[in-house]
Amino acid sequence: MPQIISIHSFRGGTGKSNIAANIAYLLAKGGRRVGIIDTDVQSPGIHAIFGIRAGELENTLNNYLLGHTPIEAAAYLLPEITANDPGRSYLQGLNLWLIPASIQPNEIAQVLHRGYDVGLLNDGFHQLVDRLNLDVLMIDTHPGLNEETLLSIAISDTLCIVMRPDEQDYQGTAVTVDIANKLEVPMMRIVVNKLPSRYDASLLKEDVQKEYAVPVAGVLPLSEDVAVNASGHVFSAVQPNHPWSQIIRSIVNGLAE
Repeated sequence: MPQIISIHSFRGGTGKSNIAANIAYLLAKGGRRVGIIDTDVQSPGIHAIFGIRAGELENTLNNYLLGHTPIEAAAYLLPEITANDPGRSYLQGLNLWLIPASIQPNEIAQVLHRGYDVGLLNDGFHQLVDRLNLDVLMIDTHPGLNEETLLSIAISDTLCIVMRPDEQDYQGTAVTVDIANKLEVPMMRIVVNKLPSRYDASLLKEDVQKEYAVPVAGVLPLSEDVAVNASGHVFSAVQPNHPWSQIIRSIVNGLAE
């Protein structure tokens, strides 16, 4: 059965998109057919992690939401569109599709000004799964809670909530968990990101699980190496043996079970 996984955070700056890109890559590397869609139409960014520059792709999610194109026209097989980039050779051979949101200011403004039918977005999710024969559709959501993120949460088989060890994130995660419980999401996982070295990861994991009654899939350290990567590459692809990458791999194994 195809699986829909939403990667969400209550606030921006958690590293949500970076984590989503790494999870999608590792799922595809494990042999799955994976689509990853950027539904953060206000501030899209996941395309940059895969080496796609602004304006490089003709069709985006925005075109679909504005009724200009079918959703599959905005789905790009990453090994094909990065074939001429030797630095992205790690994507070759993967069944991994990117459905980007537009980074063009006029196209962002059109969607925000005109709005869109959230039901259309729901249809698009299911059309992607069917028409690309996906095993996994990953949704990189807009931070916070709005109509789009509530839809993404509601239709998800798995909701992965990314949070930092920060009081505002603790409170926001509580709200998200409560809503997800009311929407009866089948599976929830929490990923704690950017943990300073002075914290004990095992103790924090225990505290978070107790606080929210949700399993913690992994605790990722605040890594200078990841910061230097600056979302320029899929980190677990270029540094597969790094401790950060090993934790991401364990997160993926838990989500794939």
